[in-house]
Amino acid sequence: MDTTAIPTSVLMATTNEVLLDDLLRLAAAASITPLVEHELHGLRRSWHSCPLVVVGRDLAELLATRQPDHRPGVVVVGSALDGDELYRCAFDIGADAVFRLPAEEPALAGKLADTLDGGVRTALTLAFVGGCGGAGATTLASAVAVFGNRRGFRTMLIDGDPLGGGIELALGIERDDGDRWPKLLNASGRISAAALRSALPTVDGLAVLSWDQSDVTVLPPETMSSVLGAAQRSSDLVVVDLPRRADPAVEEGFIRAAATVLVVPRDVRSVAAAKRLVGPLRAVAGDLRVVTRESRVNGLAATDVASHLSLPLATNLGRERDLAAAMDQGRFDPRPRGPLARAATALLDLFGLLEAAAA
Repeated sequence: MDTTAIPTSVLMATTNEVLLDDLLRLAAAASITPLVEHELHGLRRSWHSCPLVVVGRDLAELLATRQPDHRPGVVVVGSALDGDELYRCAFDIGADAVFRLPAEEPALAGKLADTLDGGVRTALTLAFVGGCGGAGATTLASAVAVFGNRRGFRTMLIDGDPLGGGIELALGIERDDGDRWPKLLNASGRISAAALRSALPTVDGLAVLSWDQSDVTVLPPETMSSVLGAAQRSSDLVVVDLPRRADPAVEEGFIRAAATVLVVPRDVRSVAAAKRLVGPLRAVAGDLRVVTRESRVNGLAATDVASHLSLPLATNLGRERDLAAAMDQGRFDPRPRGPLARAATALLDLFGLLEAAAA
């Protein structure tokens, strides 16, 4: 991920150079360029200009003697040696929180990231998985993300399968600039949501996290957790395409999703394969539903498939001519009134992401 700092309105004020070095290090990790004040006059001048004010104990004590206006978004930072005096001066200036370094660095880093992200969003996260090979889960996941983005929802599409064909190939963005999963493999803890979104390639505003053509095939669960957390904080809709195989990173994707969509062709062999997945999926997916897809042979009724799998039927997906050939050429443009568009919009409606005119 690009570590170029993204400016934001965070004020850091202290005369303690050692403390300031620690604060600047945390700011850099969160991709924040803070406003720095080294003395009381500058702190008072900038007191109301920044959403978050981080004050060292040294200046907090001096500020308390001036009886500043109480405002939200103020935290006081000190060390474990400061004792109860740290809390007293925090109370005197109306601070929201106290952080003792280095023990509480992760909590302070989270506070900084929340400020950069502009508040915490509550993104709807949908996971897609095929009931068998070639079920069409990746295609449906891509369509849901594309049509969600077209409806005006801030959307991120995440390819969670390192052994899959690659969503970016289907979308025709494999040569576009931006980060892919291998660039993020060492990510853990709190990732800046704004920095993640700005680092990814986009398609008409849809942010996409996929795989490159490297040999990387393993995704640490800590990385999946951190990336999904950042995606959820910067989006209205997060769509995750996951493989059928079980590993800790994949399980993290299912656990973090509000709902999991199992895509199953309507033929006997596909339903039998999907049946074997239902039990393991129930253990990690809170809301599991099935989308049935029209099959070339042995066409079963959608309701019969759902009944056999003991899953709620979300919608049915018909076959869309010429789409596979178009995707091979890097063109993913489902017909607005075609079967894929109807299934994708039905899922968006089902989960409350309605068009503006219908909302």
